[in-house]
Amino acid sequence: MDKVSFGHEQVEPAEKTRRVRGVFSSVASRYDLMNDLMSGGQHRLWKDHFVRLVRPRPGEKILDMAGGTGDVAFRLARRGAEVTVADINPDMLSVGIDRAGRRGLEGLTWAEENAERLSFADSTFDAYTIAFGIRNVTHIADALAEAHRVLKTGGRFFCLEFSQTRWPGFQEAYRTYSRYLVPRIGRIVAQDADSYRYLIESIERFPDMAAFSRMIGKAGFGNVAARPILGGLVAIHSGWKV
Repeated sequence: MDKVSFGHEQVEPAEKTRRVRGVFSSVASRYDLMNDLMSGGQHRLWKDHFVRLVRPRPGEKILDMAGGTGDVAFRLARRGAEVTVADINPDMLSVGIDRAGRRGLEGLTWAEENAERLSFADSTFDAYTIAFGIRNVTHIADALAEAHRVLKTGGRFFCLEFSQTRWPGFQEAYRTYSRYLVPRIGRIVAQDADSYRYLIESIERFPDMAAFSRMIGKAGFGNVAARPILGGLVAIHSGWKV
């Protein structure tokens, strides 16, 4: 069986799935705090923009994949959508359920799911969202195919993910920051430098905007688009099931 990337390592697919699960179990309790520290709070603005583009409507059924701690799901639900929050990691889901309870948010459905093998029936959802999760999937093409399967005809796919910035100078500065400072922050705040070193390596190994757009199209989506943020450091990809 072909090996897959776990950061800069090449490992067996089952090993990657196991190790990714371990990463997120380790960082679950400090995940949102670390996101604030690593992005200077910018991830909140990115998610706000992401949800505006999704344009959730009251009564729509939306699957928020890899949505464990609920950050995107809460935004979708506040606009009236019926949101199923799915994640492969029960520790991340537990954090999200606790956060929803503290905010008095009811009506969310929480499900432990593998993005590559969803349990939902064909043509179930009006929209599928995934934020900062697709790069951790063992077989990305399989996850995209499953997203296409569970969407209704006319349903929309939206993905928020790190990419590679095109801005000269900024790219080098960000690489230095991410490689050397993020693991140190992870060690101090989350007591886990290795997990954050992997997360940075997973960003570096993820396809650029053009390559990922081609993967989305190959999965059967039409009207594929990529919207860069900060020159492509982050990108919002979208596609429609036609």
